[in-house]
Amino acid sequence: MTMTAASELAANADDLSVWPASTGRLPHGGLAVGGVSLTEIADRFGTPVYVLDEGEVRARCRTYRDAFPDAHVLYAAKAFLSRAMVRWVAEEGLGLDVCSAGELELAVTAGFPADRILLHGNAKSPHDIEAALRLGVGRIVIDSPSEIARLAAAVGTGGAQKVMVRVVPGIMAGGHEKIRTGTDGQKFGLSLTDGSAQHAIARVLHQPRLELTGLHCHIGSQITEVKPYVAAVRRMVGLMARIRDAHGVVLPELDMGGGHGIAYRPGEPALDLTALARRLRTELVASCAAAGLAVPRLAIEPGRAIVGPAGVALYRVLAVKRGGERVFVAVDGGMSDNPRPALYGVRYAPRLIGRRSTAEPCTATVVGRHCEAGDILAADVELPGDVHPGDLLAVPVAGAYQLSMASGYNMVGRPPVVAVDGGTARLLVRRETLADFRSRDIGG
Repeated sequence: MTMTAASELAANADDLSVWPASTGRLPHGGLAVGGVSLTEIADRFGTPVYVLDEGEVRARCRTYRDAFPDAHVLYAAKAFLSRAMVRWVAEEGLGLDVCSAGELELAVTAGFPADRILLHGNAKSPHDIEAALRLGVGRIVIDSPSEIARLAAAVGTGGAQKVMVRVVPGIMAGGHEKIRTGTDGQKFGLSLTDGSAQHAIARVLHQPRLELTGLHCHIGSQITEVKPYVAAVRRMVGLMARIRDAHGVVLPELDMGGGHGIAYRPGEPALDLTALARRLRTELVASCAAAGLAVPRLAIEPGRAIVGPAGVALYRVLAVKRGGERVFVAVDGGMSDNPRPALYGVRYAPRLIGRRSTAEPCTATVVGRHCEAGDILAADVELPGDVHPGDLLAVPVAGAYQLSMASGYNMVGRPPVVAVDGGTARLLVRRETLADFRSRDIGG
């Protein structure tokens, strides 16, 4: 290695662009988030541990409200949900988008108004539908033809449920093929191309127990360009105009979903929220004017873009293997608390914290402790060459789709979540323990 490589590692370590805005440097290579030392959090709560910056979450909620003042902004709960997160989102004036009775009941029991909740799901269970109707959710998104009769029957006589129909607009967008949902040939929604969306809409309009308030589409996830959203708006308004012509109904709402991309590593692109808001509004107004339609109320569903950059994962190094050109740095977590690298090939930028190293950098692969060759948290990343067991690694942009997708693999137990704000840290979700596993196993 050359001094240039060492200088480059130092420069990268100095780049906090993807970290929470509250992140500050401490002596001896330490970092603080929300005014709390990450090293102290690791010592106090153990590792692995997820740190969530409350101020960052709230600021991102407000940024969305400011960018879309006339729209209904719903936080996508699948990214991460806890009772504290429910409270923050509610206090910042956002709605909530849930995908199951579990997410719904946690939100409502934590005090979230049910009429500000929208229920998704490509295969809603009877329990999902029963809970939604019992608790009084604001909207249910119909995702398949079979749901229409099931939902109408569950509403019963004398009642009515507000619904939307999820349309597949035929737009390809998203950071990975497994998270592209705007095209035909995947499990979500009803196709605009083959007419199934139009047929479902006609059926809903003939159900007196269902009130169709608008259309919904979600074209994918981790999208960093505005253009696909603009194209989707144009197609959705075109469908709304055809509904008006065929049925004499002008729908008052249009939900364009979420999928707003963020940067996981310095230098990566992220969706320009200001540009998105401006161009969506411009296209919506222009398309409606051309079609002679009243402009519907827009709704959007950010999840990752609100909570992702607010989270930091902390791991302790357990082992380092050096052989040939390969360096493996094994930590005390892995795919049981973050399966995303194995699922989508997501890349992160882990950083050594808690001590300052002057060693030459090495290219290392950060791996987990699980019995899978694919248990890799970060491949081919630059770390100090003297990285060793006991070191602490911090991974930024860890707030979304990590703990919410965590598993019980190898019975390691899911990590706790610690909120930081104003120089204090508090436990939001405790660590899963062996006692938790034992309590569920009632066989003998």
